[in-house]
Parts: sequence; structure tokens; C-alpha cells
Amino acid sequence: MIPFIDLKAQYHSIKPEIDAAISSVLESSEFILGKEVAAFEEEFARYCRVKHAIGVNSGTSALHLALLAAGIGSGHEVITVPFTFVATVATICQVGARPVFVDIEPESLTMNPNALEAAITDKTKAIVPVHLFGQPADMDPILEIARRFSLVVIEDAAQAHGAEYKQKRVGSIGHLGCFSFYPTKNLGAYGEGGMIVTDNPQYDRMLRLLRNWGSERRYFHDIKAFNYRMEGLQGAILRVKLKYLDAWIEARRRHAQRYNDLLVDAGVQTPQESTDTRHVYHAYAIRTAGRDELQTALHKGQVGTAIHYPLGLHMQPAYSDLGYREGQFPVTESIAKQILSLPIYAELTPLQQDTVASVLRAHQCNVRQ
Repeated sequence: MIPFIDLKAQYHSIKPEIDAAISSVLESSEFILGKEVAAFEEEFARYCRVKHAIGVNSGTSALHLALLAAGIGSGHEVITVPFTFVATVATICQVGARPVFVDIEPESLTMNPNALEAAITDKTKAIVPVHLFGQPADMDPILEIARRFSLVVIEDAAQAHGAEYKQKRVGSIGHLGCFSFYPTKNLGAYGEGGMIVTDNPQYDRMLRLLRNWGSERRYFHDIKAFNYRMEGLQGAILRVKLKYLDAWIEARRRHAQRYNDLLVDAGVQTPQESTDTRHVYHAYAIRTAGRDELQTALHKGQVGTAIHYPLGLHMQPAYSDLGYREGQFPVTESIAKQILSLPIYAELTPLQQDTVASVLRAHQCNVRQ
């Protein structure tokens, strides 16, 4: 079986360093925040080319706190896309605001800036573009509209560690950037983890209060807040893995290009890398009208796959109260029926890729006959 992702292979490639990092935390007994988390925050801030990075316990927490730090709350509207992981929208609702959707672009699968201005009302306070699958959103027009309407831009970079837009690292482009270190991410923890990055010192202080019970001194609480602290073990593990991130990204990019070559004329649409961007291929998502049949064939051929995402959030029962209906976001609805992610990770071998392509092409050939 060719797994969709092979976390064990990655672990074994850096096992001595990971084991030493874990042992160090066990010896220090700094299990919550502590020196390893502080060091990782500094290193990740440098990596993202920002002044501040605040470690939290998940990517969802990162989004939640970024919205709160930006002053988003009851009665406000936040514009985002319906083709994303549920946390993007759940956290907007969690702070009491209303998600307002705009459709995605058919090639990049990221926010369509041309749809933004029509969605803005006097209640709009923020825009949350999503750098989906490792592909940066088209940030220049989004930022220009945000400036004209005095809106906060919060980048959902949960799937895009190291991605670049016009030589700027994602997360550093808007007012705040949010990352997830869920184990399957390009930079993944051994458990949950997240990070908010910013150049704004006021946001930095507020976020540190919000993640730690509103406290700068133990048992003294300046604001109502949460327990969203990053664990010391995750900080230590992520420090080790951060050193390898760019090499892993380049491996993913090579694998993506090789897939592109292997799947020429295979009857599927391969991912498109936007101009002036560095796509980091958290997912290698192809598109085909016969998606479900192709997935079944790949699984029979011992190839793991995933569907990100089978139903736009505007059509999910949990968000029916937003009042959207089928047909309002045609690109999202079309993509959701066609998208299929193939195995991609740094340790993927040429032989494995050849097998994936062979099984896929055999099925597509049978379909065309």
C-alpha cells in the first residue's frame, strides 16, 4: 500500500534528533511553554520574516485568537471562502461574527479578489484569505481593497508553511498570519500545535495574554482569556523539524513536477502554480469529472488518496443558518465534486510515484474506451 502520507518515514529520517529533543524536555520538565517554545517562536518568526510569533495549542486556536486580537466580535462580518477546512469559518462564528463567503478562483482555488468588494458592508471588519493546499492567495488586490475599506487581513496559512507570494513569506503579508502544526502539515508536530505571526507589537502582547488566561504574572489576570498554550514537547520537536522544512518543501515541489509530467494526457487536471508564487504542495490535488470512480480504482490499486473537501462550507448542515443556497458559489461547488489529492510527501519515492501514475492512467484509459 502506498500511504497518502507516511509520518513514520519522516520520523525515522530524523529520529536521533527528535529523540534527543524529547529527552531534553523530559529532563527539564518544562512541559508548558518554556524555553523550547520561546526558542521555536523566535526561529519561526525569523523563518516567516516577521517580528513576532506566538505559539498556541492548535491552528484553530491561532485563528480564534487572531480574530479576537483584531477586535472582531458580535455584529461584525468577516469575508472568507467556502472552500476551506471548517476551522476557518468555525472560529469566525466562535467570536460572535458572521462569515460572509466569496467564491474561489478556478485555477488557484484561492479567494477571488474580484468578488471581494461586492461582499463588503458597513459591518465588514476583516478578510481571511486561505492559502489552500500550499498555494498562496492573490494578496496584492486583497490588501488594496482592505486598505481602502480599513479592514484587517488575517491570513489562514495553516497549509502553507514556507509558501511565498512575490518573494514574501505567507503569514507576513497581512496584519496577522495563522499556522497549524497538525501532524500531517508540511511542518507538523507530534500532536496539536499552532502559531500566530505579526509585525504588530500590540497584537503580540494581546495574543500572549489571550493564550495564557490573560496573565503576565501568575494568578493576576488582565483580561478574560483562554488556556491555548503550546506544549514544550511540541516546541522542541518543531525546532528540529523547522531546520528541514525548506528541503522537504523542495522535495514536494520536485514530486509535484514529476506528477505533472507523469500525468500529461491522463485525462485529469493537475494543480496550477500561480505566477510569482512558491507553491509548497501540502496537497497535490488533481481534478476529474469521474473523481469517485478514480478514487475507488486507486484504492483497489493500493494507493491512498483523500478528498479535500467534498462539500463547500456554505452547503454544510452546521452552517445552514447563514442562509446560503446551492448555486451561489459555482466554482466551489464544481471543484468539490472533482478534487482528489494524491500521495505527496518528501519521502515519496520515484517508484511509488510511478505506481500511482500507472494505476491512475490505467483507470482513465479504461474509462475512455
